[in-house]
Amino acid sequence: MSRLVRGELIKVASTRTVLAFASASVALTASNVLIVALAAGTLDDVGEKEEALSGMPILLLLLGAVGVAGEFRHRTAAPAALASGASHERLLLARATAYTITALAVGMLMVAVSLGAGLPLLARQPGPDLSVGEATAVAVGLLGSSVLATVIGVAVGALLRNQVLAAVGALILTFVVNPLLDRVREGLSDYTPLGAVAVLTRMVHGPARISLGAAAIVLGAWAVGLMAVALAGERRRDLA
Repeated sequence: MSRLVRGELIKVASTRTVLAFASASVALTASNVLIVALAAGTLDDVGEKEEALSGMPILLLLLGAVGVAGEFRHRTAAPAALASGASHERLLLARATAYTITALAVGMLMVAVSLGAGLPLLARQPGPDLSVGEATAVAVGLLGSSVLATVIGVAVGALLRNQVLAAVGALILTFVVNPLLDRVREGLSDYTPLGAVAVLTRMVHGPARISLGAAAIVLGAWAVGLMAVALAGERRRDLA
């Protein structure tokens, strides 16, 4: 498996897609810090200050989906399986591991930008400063959601095998499905992958709808469940 992961890592690192999504994620994290901390007015509430530190790991979900679906668009998935001699399931696991390592690296960059730029700016705001524990919790939530969102993206990309469909599906979920779910019941969207990411990264604040622990479990369940379905699909494709 280590040989497969190394090969997938080299392939992932050599694509412009990763650089584009990684740069956009870090840039949007920096923009969020500046906009919320400087342009949003007075931040005297802990929840508002945590929101200023929230990153943008949702783009990493798109990275996983677009990157893996691109293997089928460019018809490199089958040759990769033949060249490695590995089963489609093992190759998908190696691909998921490579994207997870990439997401961890990008997530660490987002955390560095978020805390490095955000904490000094928030120190100028009135009200209580974020404690070490609160800042650490935001960092852990951002890092964890970056990894899990990417795994979900990889699974979705393997299932759909279409970059446009994966990207459009994520947009529909964000701007159509989640608002409709909240109309049905307040906080229901928190149980979707993007809703759980928003809770973990503190992109939403106010009265608690779902706890941080519950959001982590929800996001982890989506990641494990979708990856299991994707692996089952690859196994059936092996037998076909």
